[in-house]
Amino acid sequence: MRVVVTGSLAYDYIMNFPGLFKDHILPDRVHMLSVSFLVDSMKRMRGGVAGNIAYSLALLGGQPLVVASAGQDFGEYRTWMNSCGVDASGIHEVVGEFTASCFINTDQANNQLVAFYTGAMARSRDLSLLGFDLTNEDLVVISPTDPEAMARYVSECRQMGVPFLFDPGKQTPRLTAEQIMDGLNGAYALIGNDYEFAMMAQLTGKSEQELIECVPLTVMTRGDKGSVVSDSRSGVRIETTIDVAPVDAVRDPTGAGDAYLAGFVFGMSHALPAATCGKIASLAGAFAIEHHGCQEHRYTPSEFYARYVGSFGADDAVRRALKA
Repeated sequence: MRVVVTGSLAYDYIMNFPGLFKDHILPDRVHMLSVSFLVDSMKRMRGGVAGNIAYSLALLGGQPLVVASAGQDFGEYRTWMNSCGVDASGIHEVVGEFTASCFINTDQANNQLVAFYTGAMARSRDLSLLGFDLTNEDLVVISPTDPEAMARYVSECRQMGVPFLFDPGKQTPRLTAEQIMDGLNGAYALIGNDYEFAMMAQLTGKSEQELIECVPLTVMTRGDKGSVVSDSRSGVRIETTIDVAPVDAVRDPTGAGDAYLAGFVFGMSHALPAATCGKIASLAGAFAIEHHGCQEHRYTPSEFYARYVGSFGADDAVRRALKA
């Protein structure tokens, strides 16, 4: 199975606020909100949803192809991706434009305020999946990027008969009800956190359960409460709760969801049971959350499996998939 990852590529500016956002927001004055948060650190790091997913997939032993647009400043990022085992041949660099930038401010309770500059990402709507000879044996991950690009990839996957996973993520507020429902039409899998599911329900007028039942395989992540995997591929919908994997310390939640998705997709690409995919995903997210930045964690497949055994127990199918 070939795994194609679409979505944003960005440079992340990671900032930490030494306090709590809630202490500086007056609920009865939000109609005229004017707040400045003085941060005590900032780093520029490689990020973007597609880049983050592909990075963790490569760590697990996958060789994902990224299809996305980037700016004229993308050269060192491309070199990094190639060195990690990611196929960056599907990335188009836009002359005269900068790679998208994400400004992420995190407080001491791990609440986040995020501002995203589109930059070259807007040109992803001009890219097509039709020239990559994809088949029904492959999988396309449609993750947050330009909404028109997301809609195009959904349509092209249906046209080609290629299974796709729909991940509206942080683009959920910008998607219309029609775009969300279209993304579920024919999707093999849907993933989102509990807040995104609530937002999708509000936008579409559907209940969260109705959204879950639109797709054969659905994953709802719930932060430190773990995740819920709902699988109806056998003809009967089975719901499984996946515990979070133990972590040394929660240092930065940024990118943990992307790592989780990468772990789940890795399991899917090896035809592992949905619950097992969820466990791999949980551990992949744990590795990410222990480091500042989205692509700063490191492990070999053998190291990953050793920790998997400690978290969830031995599983020969997982060991074989990881080649550990």
